[in-house]
Amino acid sequence: MSKPELKFTVLPGDGIGPEVMTSALEVLHVLAARAGLTLNYSTHPVGGAAIDDCGVALPDSTRDACAAADAILFGSVGGPKWEHLPPAEQPERAALLPLRKHFQLFANIRPGLLYRELVDASPLKTERIPDGIDMVCIRELTGGIYFGQPKTTRTLEGGDVEAIDTMVYKRSEIERIAEVAAQTALARNGKVCSVDKANVLTTSVLWRKTVTEFFAQKYPQLKLSHMYVDNAAMQLARDPNQFDVLFTENMFGDILSDEMAIVCGSLGMLCSASLGTGRNTHGLPFGLYEPAGGTAPDIAGKGIANPCAQILSAALMLRYSFGLDSLAATIESAVREAVGDGYRTGDIAFGGQTVNTAQMTKAIIERL
Repeated sequence: MSKPELKFTVLPGDGIGPEVMTSALEVLHVLAARAGLTLNYSTHPVGGAAIDDCGVALPDSTRDACAAADAILFGSVGGPKWEHLPPAEQPERAALLPLRKHFQLFANIRPGLLYRELVDASPLKTERIPDGIDMVCIRELTGGIYFGQPKTTRTLEGGDVEAIDTMVYKRSEIERIAEVAAQTALARNGKVCSVDKANVLTTSVLWRKTVTEFFAQKYPQLKLSHMYVDNAAMQLARDPNQFDVLFTENMFGDILSDEMAIVCGSLGMLCSASLGTGRNTHGLPFGLYEPAGGTAPDIAGKGIANPCAQILSAALMLRYSFGLDSLAATIESAVREAVGDGYRTGDIAFGGQTVNTAQMTKAIIERL
């Protein structure tokens, strides 16, 4: 009898991407062997590596491989080597955005988790976060100003130059991401904060009205609050634990989730899931899973990158796209135990034993 199969596409990308991806796959192989699962994956170029190999950041063969799988395990893309290219051809814009749009990956789920043992890694005062941080940021990922049309640059009469970006949201898009926020809150502490700029932006007026009506009709048991984005940015720096589930539109979410990552100490510890409208062969959301950080070209190839975010992203893949919540929790516990036992890569080396990528991976595998 054949073993249950996990079919996913691996896109290591650039910089430290291939190094930490190797760590995540090692963890998955060990766990799969113990759980009686078969890993069925293929590896394909994306980002700068794809530009070098294929001339474009997202080759058709890579996109087709993703479409044939049940999930995408993504590394990171970009770096100084490709910054000379026109903006539309650079790895971040020419790979990630098309993937999100093609697969309608509308919901980005980014846990903001800071272990108690790592509070010294946060720029916040320890007395503000004595027990660490535990929150989630839900970001709408395929609408708003990043995708709205028209998007143009033109020279006006007299020689001045005008650039236009358009922010667009439909009620259906807002309700769709509100559902993800609500389901996340139901699995946590039942508290949701919706972030907008309804005192200025017409799209935010619709956002707040839609969210208010949606929660009143479908989830009256949840505690819903609203906050303007400028205040939310201040409150994240003042007291991040006042939030449980924070959700917002695309650009605001881009900014706030990165701020959340900084107050949580290190991008090397933070994972993310981007879920789509489609369902995979398991009847679960098709998703793309990636670390919150970048390619870190300054340490690429040195074997010292923190693999935790990539490993934790693999755990999210098991949870959301394969329904293997207990195995995801096993990985998350192993990472927490390794850090709790004092293992630290350079980015979180505040006490404990400083180790390299391979040693950190080994410590996590030993605790599975």
